[in-house]
Amino acid sequence: MNALASIAGPLAEAWQELRVHRLRVLLSLIVVAVSVAAFTGVVALGQMLSQGFVEQMERGGGRPALVSFQAYDAGVEGSAPVAVPGAVDSTAIDAAFDRTTARFGVDWSARSSWLDAQLPHGVSAGFQATDPDYGVMHRVPISSGRWFTDADTQRLVPIVVINETWWHAIGSPAMESNPTVPLRLSVYGPDGTPTTPVEAEAVVVGVTTTCPDPECYSGFIVYDDALALVGDTLAANTSREAWIPVDGADELMEAMRASFASSLADSMQVDVYRNDYLFQQEQGYDPFGPMFLVLGGIAALILGLGGLSLLNITLVTVRHRIREIGVRRAFGATGARVFFSVMLESVVATVIAGGIGIVVVIFALRLPLITDAVFNGLQDPPGFPMSAAVIGLLVSAGVGALAGLVPALVAVRVRPIDAIRY
Repeated sequence: MNALASIAGPLAEAWQELRVHRLRVLLSLIVVAVSVAAFTGVVALGQMLSQGFVEQMERGGGRPALVSFQAYDAGVEGSAPVAVPGAVDSTAIDAAFDRTTARFGVDWSARSSWLDAQLPHGVSAGFQATDPDYGVMHRVPISSGRWFTDADTQRLVPIVVINETWWHAIGSPAMESNPTVPLRLSVYGPDGTPTTPVEAEAVVVGVTTTCPDPECYSGFIVYDDALALVGDTLAANTSREAWIPVDGADELMEAMRASFASSLADSMQVDVYRNDYLFQQEQGYDPFGPMFLVLGGIAALILGLGGLSLLNITLVTVRHRIREIGVRRAFGATGARVFFSVMLESVVATVIAGGIGIVVVIFALRLPLITDAVFNGLQDPPGFPMSAAVIGLLVSAGVGALAGLVPALVAVRVRPIDAIRY
């Protein structure tokens, strides 16, 4: 009970002093509110921007934990296994992979292989043959139309998604008109020689922004369509991906590799690896470290400047309150009571100011002008991180305590005789 009273007393005095010295409090609130708002805004914006970096990295390496399997028929040349051209049975490999994913309850999987596409105007386009699940696993952004669906694998014509440069080159047609593009597809065999180009007319169902360079032509084609066009040479360069849980990913991927390999011929080998950003972090590479380091430095600088301004204001205030503090000491106020009263006055002011600044930042970051500029194109736009608000409040209280420490020490040294001098 005594401990509670010892805390409640200084708090009540601090609140009363804030009400008396409204002008000083207003100046403190402005300084601290701006500083805490800037600090919280930088922290929140950094956390929200990290979603954009995550999505960008997932487009390349896939969502965690994305596991890639490479199955090939191995001969022996020296001591290293080499792929044997023409020895890959794509049907058997697909069946073995499907059994493996079904056995381990994997819902998302896709085949992926690269082709070379020659366009009518003599430009080469990077073309990737893949399955519908690939779009979700790699967050493929679609600006017009749609991504592949399971129904596309049953259509009688090749289905493609092309990038914006290619789409503009054919006149930016509406997807409802079922536009088509001519293709000459070929694939490089295991020995490095390209197959004879195969001509086809493909239906465009979507436009992607994966390659916004105006000189870049790229696209995706349904894997089964590409396999029907270029044959089993495609299968020799095909990797198969599975999206598995992050927890226990290492053990699961090894178990899947063993199960996959056991379903194939004895001469077949299966390699497995991960390349998603979370795996890279586990290996010691943190792609977000430099960004958070820079943003943290900016936030600390802003907060330090605000703390210095607050310290100046509180020091000047204590100098003007020498008479008041001396009188209190003369009537029996202990040094500890005066110390905590002055310090808590600063803490209460900064917490109030910090709360006001945080509210302003939350509303500011929800403005359409901000969200459209910062989060345009994100598939999962982030909300305001409440951890940033909590950090802002804690930091504002910490700054208030530090800024009030020196004035509180000055106040403790005031003697009753000082009330007569001032």
